[in-house]
Amino acid sequence: MDKPIKKPRGKARLIEGKCIACGALCQSVCPTDAIEMNELGEPIFILSKCNGCAKCIKVCPSEALEMFFTPEELIILEEFNKKKAKALNELEEVDEGEKTAKQKIAAYKGVWVFVEQIAGVSAKVSWELLGVGKNLAKSLDVELAAIVIGYEVEKLCQEAFAYGAEKVYLLDAPIFKHYRTTPYLNSVCYLVEKYKPEILLMGATGLGRDLAGAVATKLSTGLTADCTGLSITENKHLLQTRPAFGGNIMASILCESYRPQMATVRPHVMPMPEYSPEKQGEIIRESFPIEEEAILAKVLEIYSDTNRAEYIDIAGADFIVSGGRGMGAKENFSILQELANEIGGVVGASRSAVDAGWMPVERQVGQTGKTVRPKVYIACGISGAIQHLVGIQDSDIIIAINRDKDAPIFQIAHYGIVGNVFDVVPAITNLIRELKKSQKKNA
Repeated sequence: MDKPIKKPRGKARLIEGKCIACGALCQSVCPTDAIEMNELGEPIFILSKCNGCAKCIKVCPSEALEMFFTPEELIILEEFNKKKAKALNELEEVDEGEKTAKQKIAAYKGVWVFVEQIAGVSAKVSWELLGVGKNLAKSLDVELAAIVIGYEVEKLCQEAFAYGAEKVYLLDAPIFKHYRTTPYLNSVCYLVEKYKPEILLMGATGLGRDLAGAVATKLSTGLTADCTGLSITENKHLLQTRPAFGGNIMASILCESYRPQMATVRPHVMPMPEYSPEKQGEIIRESFPIEEEAILAKVLEIYSDTNRAEYIDIAGADFIVSGGRGMGAKENFSILQELANEIGGVVGASRSAVDAGWMPVERQVGQTGKTVRPKVYIACGISGAIQHLVGIQDSDIIIAINRDKDAPIFQIAHYGIVGNVFDVVPAITNLIRELKKSQKKNA
């Protein structure tokens, strides 16, 4: 880094023949006593005392004084002026660069949602994103569009219209039959670079997280993962809200200088929009040439969790009975299963219960597991770590059962029961059974 140059101040001197002997005004203002007067009333400068403040020059009524520089100071002054001119040029270049960046950003318009699908079956989170995307597009007064990529998936375009999309960009080819990062990444980037959306939303699923990170990297833009809130600021930027520091605070994130603005959202965080099958829109059929030989990953066989007999889609359940560390052991979850069977629900678990090996990882509820929005969520022996509360906060009704009356779970529960789960849960189960028997008798 160049050493800064201090601009020389020079020294004051008399211009011959111009002094009018005004009465030593210059001497009276000199702060360093560098001026003496001769018998003619003219100033005599003591250069060793002059600091170059120029006060004497400013008060002289006849403009008889001037500043001058020594040969050494002239060399320094020339170097100083060169550096000043260079700095001004660099500043102009920065200003021009900022103008260019703003022009580039202004070229991006519209809100896009990537429609995730596997074997032609759409992920519900895609439609949830179209719901929030519609609100964002309305705030920006722009178009809401969807991206559909796959093989023989044109039927999803009509679904996208029914959930609010005005336009769908469709890439339909055999090479997109199974998800692989390379073809999906290149095709999404191709569409973004061609049509320039200002916002691109994806689901925070396994597929969505893989694709979103790759797309953001290739497009050199920002990405906010696992958002719980999306809105538009007064400056027309996407305000992305997500839990931070283990869920202890909510962070608000902006991507002001890059486009598109990208965010992923977990399933069941956003409400489902209204389904209107009569709605229509425009399908833009695109093609992106890519050879199978250029893709290193090959799909040899498909294994799906949904095909397992014991698979439970806990994220889509209306009634969930979850257990935590307070259940004590794996075998004790049987009483939760009995209650879940009676109300037509499923059994979930907190992270501590999953880490203990009492329940499989796909049953984990919370920020590090699955976000849920059931009609009724019953928390049994769960103290209520912030990560768990974030995952259940959108439940319609939360019922907490815990021996500790000060457990954090009670802070967000609609109904709380302070007691031993091994007494309370069987009692609730028996009561529901008796009510069912009574209804059958009455019928």
